[in-house]
Amino acid sequence: MSATAFRTHRAGELTRAHVGQDVRLGGWVHRRRDLGGLVFIDLRDRAGLVQLSCNPEWTAPEVMERAAAAGGETVVLVEGRVALRPEASRDVDLPSREVEVHVTGFEIVGPAVTPAIPVARKEREDLPAEELRLKHRVLDLRRPELQRNLVLRHRLLQRARQTLTELEFLEIETPILTKPTPEGARDYLVPSRVHPGEFYALPQSPQIYKQLLMVAGYDRYFQIARCFRDEDLRADRQPEFTQIDLEASFVSAEDVQDAVERVLVDLWAEGGVEVAAPFPRLAWREAMERYGVDKPDLRYGLELRDLTPMLGRDAAPFLAEARANDGRLRGLVMPGGAALTRKELDALTAIAKEAGAGGLIWARRGAGAWEGQGVKAVGQALLDALGGGEGDLLLAVAGPDGITSPALHAVRAALIRRPDAKLLSAHAFAWIVDFPLFERDPDTGRHVPAHHPFTAPHPADAGRLETEPGGVRALHYDAVYNGNELGSGSIRITDPAVQRRIFELLGLPESEIRRRFGFLLDGLAAGAPPHGGFALGFDRITMLLAGAGSLRDVIAFPKTTAARALFEGAPTSVAPDDLLALHLKPADQ
Repeated sequence: MSATAFRTHRAGELTRAHVGQDVRLGGWVHRRRDLGGLVFIDLRDRAGLVQLSCNPEWTAPEVMERAAAAGGETVVLVEGRVALRPEASRDVDLPSREVEVHVTGFEIVGPAVTPAIPVARKEREDLPAEELRLKHRVLDLRRPELQRNLVLRHRLLQRARQTLTELEFLEIETPILTKPTPEGARDYLVPSRVHPGEFYALPQSPQIYKQLLMVAGYDRYFQIARCFRDEDLRADRQPEFTQIDLEASFVSAEDVQDAVERVLVDLWAEGGVEVAAPFPRLAWREAMERYGVDKPDLRYGLELRDLTPMLGRDAAPFLAEARANDGRLRGLVMPGGAALTRKELDALTAIAKEAGAGGLIWARRGAGAWEGQGVKAVGQALLDALGGGEGDLLLAVAGPDGITSPALHAVRAALIRRPDAKLLSAHAFAWIVDFPLFERDPDTGRHVPAHHPFTAPHPADAGRLETEPGGVRALHYDAVYNGNELGSGSIRITDPAVQRRIFELLGLPESEIRRRFGFLLDGLAAGAPPHGGFALGFDRITMLLAGAGSLRDVIAFPKTTAARALFEGAPTSVAPDDLLALHLKPADQ
């Protein structure tokens, strides 16, 4: 309710229906205009703006004087009567801008210093630098666009809760102070004052707890979970974030995906976009083959192709050498791409090189003939076999898949960002399934979990776990949307013997297994139902539905990419006595 002891309405709620009513308002001075004895103020609150009109016909001199003295961002209480604005100044697209309040009472209750950053901006005026805005976050949060984003965030949270409750999931909180259990990033550690030398960890996710809830018989769980990861600096990642976490018992991967699809369809509907389920499913290998990435943007074509079988004897020797070293020639054909200038092609080459390729082969088809530096490289036999039409552009990279996939993905991503890219659909969801269970650590060469060590192996590959672990698929699945990963999930290991063997394959000794995961193994041994779950990145979903450019635009008090909270000045040093109380020594001792 907006009515309180101080106000009868919010400013942005007033419409034609309120004309003639006496109202009390409270809000911030957005703009003030003094026009020769008349004072006009745009009053702002969470609901929007309304114009205050101070005129000697209805406003007492002392009230006029207080209104004329109110600076920007000052908090005021106002009394007056709602009236239609003069027709020339009405905004029929914004109901509160069709009316104004004829002020009879005006009181300054929150004087404000000159704002360090502007809240009221002129149209198309650039924002101040982001670090400055984060330092003065309270002012930045007054911007209408950020307020809209946080209102949307609230609505999405409530819609998720409603949908999951309708699906008979129970909202259950899991601990924030927990046990260090590696899940792919470093833990934030919290020293214990009452247990010297021992530490809690802030959860990277509720993973083990939600599995234990399934063992405990709670059947369907969800949580709007706060998670913490001490990762190295990465653009648009936050050290603390929110996920919609869920787990269910007696389910297949498809059952979990059906529930997640229902949540996503409802969230997009709350954001004003109608989408349909079920979502298409692509095997991980197929996604990598066709798009070079496991979170492909399916709104566009431009699929990658294996050009190796088309190579003839007239191809350049370096392509035969790449083929002999287990490499391939892969590429894509862009219809109409022959119109790209040499400067644009050089920029694409730089993108491919930045992604690890030695270069980018290109050829464009003119009136009946191919031209460009790639013609001699790939040979006429390949170009004849390629087909296509006039105006086509061939872009290709040679080498092992570990080179060609990221390079061609980067090139494709650059092409679909062009304003002339052909859009096949506006909203493209998909499931990526059958991920590898393990991948190789590039530094040690050892097997590490492709996601986390609690994911069940694909039943069809279980026999290869001992002989060929790198070829085992996982019962893991990712949801992607327009080239963004929305979340990940899997069917879990429920046999403690299999879970223990996975830990052993990862090189963990028995003592470490017991120390880190003994409570999970004991729980599984108590009788575990088949279960699986998922976690949706809620901050990213909100960012996408808000059309925001950054995660920081949909979080009230975000951190910088350097994991600093500029407004409150965190992290910060701690007094030596406070450290000693936690049984810690200052770094210089």
